[in-house]
Amino acid sequence: MVTAVKVFKKTAPNGKVTAYLSRRDFVDDLSHTSPVDGVVVVDHDYLRGRRVFARVVVTYRYGREEDEVMGLHFSKEIELVNIEVAPNAGVEELNEVQQRLLKKLGANAYAFSVVLPHNAPCSVTIDGGDDYSSQPLGVIYDLRLYVADRKQEKPHKRNSVGFAVRKVQYALAELSARQPQTTVTKSFTFSPGKLTMEVSLDRGMYFHGQVVEARLNISNASKKTVKNIKAQIVQHVEVTMTNSHFSRVVSSLESREGCPITPGANLTKTFSLTPLVSNQKGFGIALDGQVKDQDANLASSTMVAAGKNVNDALGIIVSYSLRVKLNCGAIGGELTADLPFKLVHPDPYASKAVLRKMQSTDNIEYEEFARLRRGQSVAEE
Repeated sequence: MVTAVKVFKKTAPNGKVTAYLSRRDFVDDLSHTSPVDGVVVVDHDYLRGRRVFARVVVTYRYGREEDEVMGLHFSKEIELVNIEVAPNAGVEELNEVQQRLLKKLGANAYAFSVVLPHNAPCSVTIDGGDDYSSQPLGVIYDLRLYVADRKQEKPHKRNSVGFAVRKVQYALAELSARQPQTTVTKSFTFSPGKLTMEVSLDRGMYFHGQVVEARLNISNASKKTVKNIKAQIVQHVEVTMTNSHFSRVVSSLESREGCPITPGANLTKTFSLTPLVSNQKGFGIALDGQVKDQDANLASSTMVAAGKNVNDALGIIVSYSLRVKLNCGAIGGELTADLPFKLVHPDPYASKAVLRKMQSTDNIEYEEFARLRRGQSVAEE
């Protein structure tokens, strides 16, 4: 059985411009960013010497629209791309979907390809803490195809087509092989000996929804007693526009199993945590979809190429760490260990590349574009 190729379709309010996209994600694999490509259909008689342009705008909203008063704005809009796509411009190398669409749609169809700058920020949505905000917080992309005499003209809604698109990153095989491990010690005033804790993970990269399994080794050579153990998965968010940092706990547990750990005793323990949106809701949680979507995931970790510093990335930087605390009482205090890891989505194109070579069909399924949905932004084949 051969499955039809799915493309996303949207028509301008005046019905004169129709655009087709095979996917709505700019995929960043650290070495380059893959384009979003498609086909636009416009009548020659309607153009009358005008041109069709493709424009990508990123909106960086770091505050609620309802709080903007007296000319104060909590957002910044930047035009990243503005290129001519019809009637003169063309794509040097067409993909298979574009070739089929051009064959079916006729002489008024033009292929186009839009490429983002490599340093463009990844798409992230911040939970504003309520469902009443008119505009989502975070980094939002908009791809718009419009008819105008010059690309500097402001697009009109009646003859333009807009798509909500994203810039995303997927899992890299070379990062998943690393096994994170850290060792911390604590000395106590007026008390001999040290408390030592070693924390390790079975791998350095996890997919959304997977269980994070950690191994804990505790050696108590001090005179203090460990009363209980607390483990948390913490999401760290840096908003580069305002240079602000905050952290949110997305999974936690507290255990007294094996406690108290008396002086001279050792303990080896494994525990499991699953970072999920449902574990913690409220202002500041970074997501990869809209807050109102029931199936929204936590935002993926921000990744950069080897040799570059993640703190130099733009937009909203997201990272995760496993935090383990040993409670030694009010006087002894706590021993804390932080172990960073990556939380990402698997690459959906890795499995589809083989299918594309095996399957060949002229069937095309058109899906009317409504709005961006997590997990449905890539055309399924």
